[in-house]
Amino acid sequence: MASDTVLWRRLMTSRLPFSQRIVTAFVLMTVLVSGSFSLGIVAVVHYVEYQLIAKELHGKLSMVLHDDFKAGRAPRLDARTRFFASNSAGHPIPERFADFSEGLTEIDDKNEAAYIYLSEINGVRYVLLQEQQEFEDREGILFSVALAGFLLSIVCAWGLGAIMARQVMAPVARLAGQVSHRDQLATLTPPLSSDYADDEIGHLAAAFDSTFGQLHRSIERERLFTSDVSHELRTPLMVISTSCELLLENQLHDGQREQIERITRAARDMNDLVRTFLMLARSDPADGAEADTVTLADVAREQAEFWESAIRAKGLDFELIDEGADTARHNPTFLRTVMTNLLRNALHYTARGAVRLVLEHDGFRIEDTGMGIPAPEQERIFQPFVCGSAARGEGLGLGLSLVKRICEHNGWNICATSHQHAGACFKVTFRFPCDCGKQ
Repeated sequence: MASDTVLWRRLMTSRLPFSQRIVTAFVLMTVLVSGSFSLGIVAVVHYVEYQLIAKELHGKLSMVLHDDFKAGRAPRLDARTRFFASNSAGHPIPERFADFSEGLTEIDDKNEAAYIYLSEINGVRYVLLQEQQEFEDREGILFSVALAGFLLSIVCAWGLGAIMARQVMAPVARLAGQVSHRDQLATLTPPLSSDYADDEIGHLAAAFDSTFGQLHRSIERERLFTSDVSHELRTPLMVISTSCELLLENQLHDGQREQIERITRAARDMNDLVRTFLMLARSDPADGAEADTVTLADVAREQAEFWESAIRAKGLDFELIDEGADTARHNPTFLRTVMTNLLRNALHYTARGAVRLVLEHDGFRIEDTGMGIPAPEQERIFQPFVCGSAARGEGLGLGLSLVKRICEHNGWNICATSHQHAGACFKVTFRFPCDCGKQ
């Protein structure tokens, strides 16, 4: 019983699919019940057979000794039964029965199937031998039927278990499909629990409803916050941009014009960042689609023009390399934000050497000759608030996290590697898969 309990516990806690565990439980239960029943039948049949035959042979021996011998007749026995006695010259006991003990003994070998009943009275040993081949054949048929019934019950249990598993798992699979559907996070989605009875599945659906409710409220708070921040920031950014445009129309010396143009570009970047956060907060990527789209080469030339002076001012070389840029159109806000963050990182972490912006047929990559990224950090570096072991300054570790979110939002892929000697490479691919190992 203890071993059965352990087996059942292991089955229920195994990693098998739940439907397979249901079928296995049905089969195991049938094996235990049907097997015990079949063994019980065999044991009862054998016991009853032994008792009946012993009683029958005892009666026949009593009839021979008290009726036939007293009347001076030969033993009246059927053709299957033979009589032996130790004091009878006509019916001597065979040598092979000499060592048998009193009572009933069964002989079952390939040559003979019989029962031997031996009784000793006043020092004389009497033996009755009854052939049982026909009975053994019938007993074999009975045992074969019991075995066939046992195997048939296992097959039926498997079939019944499979049917029950499908019926039990149908509402679970339905609930899983509803939970995983992308529209489940929509505000107007009806509750799940209303589609299910007040049972375990219904309670699970109610738990999902509660969790989804909390997610809805959290998402709504994020959307409201993003909208409020975007609205409040756009007004001062517009004032800054307009003021810069007015200032640029005046007579300025080169240093002043350069500073105002820098403020203008920073205001534009800030405006792009605000729009990026606003579009990322929307659940549907199509909601953030812009009417105006640009090619990769357009954004790359714009970013190269903006960053080249800053990169060269630090004593670094800068290259814009076109290896066959694609002509597909992309969201300018997203693409500009991704490229800006990656170029800013390359400038920040490179002390000497060069920064390269390389355009490819399905994306782009930004290479530098800085300190590189250790292999264990190349995946973790895209997580929020992770700066890496080579962090500099007071950065919060959110730039690459934002880049990762933008890529996932657009169905792009980004990965990071380090060169053999020094430097890092960030590769953005506009379609999966991304092979960072191929440069």
